[in-house]
Amino acid sequence: MAGVVHIPWYATIARHERLAAALQDLAPLAFKYGAKEVQVHQSRDDRYKFDHMCWFDSRADWERFWESDELIRFRARYSGYYQVPVLYVWNDVIARIEAEPEPEAVAVVEVVEVVEVVETPADGESAAA
Repeated sequence: MAGVVHIPWYATIARHERLAAALQDLAPLAFKYGAKEVQVHQSRDDRYKFDHMCWFDSRADWERFWESDELIRFRARYSGYYQVPVLYVWNDVIARIEAEPEPEAVAVVEVVEVVEVVETPADGESAAA
């Protein structure tokens, strides 16, 4: 069953900006393991709090991502940037509704191009002739 995983990252003192940059760099990697969507949110009330969400068709794909060499290296490299433990939560998607985008206004612009043809003089003739 399709699901979304919530990973709550919480930055350590004075490292929230660096953790934010690292999570932004990490986000696209999930697509290599079959993610359908990835979002990383940073709280406005608590700039140290991040919610990293990944949508997968199967929990097996999620586990391949979480246990991948790349993510193990990420967690090791940035282990001083976030508080441990990191306890993710798998959630089954039971409903998903998206708003229809508002139709964009289309501006019609008429472009008139004037092209002036200038003939070059034949060999031996002067331009003034």
